[in-house]
Amino acid sequence: LHAKDHLGDPDRSIKANVQTYLAGNGIDLGPSGRILMLANARVLGHVFDPLTVFWCFDTAGALAGVLAEVHNTYGERHAYLLHPDASGIAHTAKALYVSPFYDVSGNYALRFTLTPDRVAVTVTLTRGGQTSFRATFRGRPRPATPRSLAALVIRRPLMPQRVSALIRVQGILLWLRRLPVVPRPQHYPQEGVR
Repeated sequence: LHAKDHLGDPDRSIKANVQTYLAGNGIDLGPSGRILMLANARVLGHVFDPLTVFWCFDTAGALAGVLAEVHNTYGERHAYLLHPDASGIAHTAKALYVSPFYDVSGNYALRFTLTPDRVAVTVTLTRGGQTSFRATFRGRPRPATPRSLAALVIRRPLMPQRVSALIRVQGILLWLRRLPVVPRPQHYPQEGVR
């Protein structure tokens, strides 16, 4: 896991960059605040992480916010600072061109679950009152220790390469079905995101 693959200054730690982003948005986690990260790790020099999620807890252990960092295949990224309700759901307008088959319109409903035994994220894009896209990830939270990362590399080798390939294959299949391609607009990076 490298800071250059996520928001902020690549010469600082991921945690420091998330704290800086939060501070720029009026959130101070305090001296013993915690940040838990859900992300793909770099494997053999390659990473593609469509969605990185940071659960941000203050000193008292309360959820201060969830930072959802979206990456597209063009190397662009956008961070959404969210405040989920009691059921774990947050809403936000779409702000990043992610797919050549969708423009930058619509609204996301994101559901976040984080317990000692379960981590899950569901992203639903609605446009014109209809669901256009839904993706879900479910798993078990584990610390990113050298041993646990090595075990994952053995059990699920080349995961970032697999994710990149599957996204591109899906894009080709949609293009072959003559789904209209939407031109990519000019991207203006957010302050503190790059």
